[in-house]
Amino acid sequence: MGLDDFSLRESLNRIKGGLGDQSLLPLNTTVLEGQSLTIAELKNVAETVPFLAEKRLVIVTGLLGRLAPKKTASQQAKGKRTASHEEDGRAFAAYLHRLPESTVLVLVEDEVDSNSPIFKLIVTKAEVRNFPLVKGAQLKTWVQRHVKEEGGTISLGAVDLLAKLVGSNLWVMKNEINKLVLFAAGRRIEEGDVTAVVSLAQEASVFAMVDAILEFKVGVAEQLLQRLLQEGDNPSHLLTMLSRQAQFLVRIREMKSQRLPQVEMQRRLGLADFAWRKALEQAERYPLARVKQIYPRLLATDLSIKTGTYDGELALNILIAELCQR
Repeated sequence: MGLDDFSLRESLNRIKGGLGDQSLLPLNTTVLEGQSLTIAELKNVAETVPFLAEKRLVIVTGLLGRLAPKKTASQQAKGKRTASHEEDGRAFAAYLHRLPESTVLVLVEDEVDSNSPIFKLIVTKAEVRNFPLVKGAQLKTWVQRHVKEEGGTISLGAVDLLAKLVGSNLWVMKNEINKLVLFAAGRRIEEGDVTAVVSLAQEASVFAMVDAILEFKVGVAEQLLQRLLQEGDNPSHLLTMLSRQAQFLVRIREMKSQRLPQVEMQRRLGLADFAWRKALEQAERYPLARVKQIYPRLLATDLSIKTGTYDGELALNILIAELCQR
């Protein structure tokens, strides 16, 4: 269980790999939706004799989440929990202790309260594997290991930059590593390679989010923000990128008023061609007064995160809601 879906799937694949003849595995694998699963349905599948194999694999998603749901505020205040959940939990836990030896049961969950009654009932029988989001030094080690597995090498500086740009979404990270290994074509991956290959997609999303904010499109801006956060980007880093982009737009307008050549403006800003074209387009599209409206809110948001008033994700959502008010 856990939010690191990539590592969870890797672990599930290892379980599958240890169940004998892989060509017969699809015939002996059943996936069940825990939100609507009954004891009778589980028994029917789990007690079916494997076809030409020793083991049957049964994967159930979301069962514990259903049996140990998050309480509402009123339930928390009164300490209530529905009798039906308790009865279902006891019934499922009792059956898990009577599973046939031929059945391997895997319960897949996003998050489960380890103090919940259902968890305590099954933990003595089950092997629990946790998959929290990989961050910090663990993420960098993960990057180095997977680059090596793909037949490549990578500098420490490139590892740091890759971790910063991509974050904890290992599906995205794995995809970017594959692209970088191909891009480097046998040589060591350096920071410049990461900048060239990885950062363009992220920058494009940030430019699109700035467009949505400046055009008062709150729904679009919020969707782009959630996509970047789900891909593992850090809220503080996103705020920095938004602040940098607003600064670029103001500086471009000022340099245009000085009639500086575009080549000189790009050189002063230190932007790559893609980023320069997008920044120039935005600077020409939006009134300077609208761009300057962003500055005070960016500062206030940064302060609210650093002082712990709001967590990063909530602070960014509040920021976008306020900036998109006409």
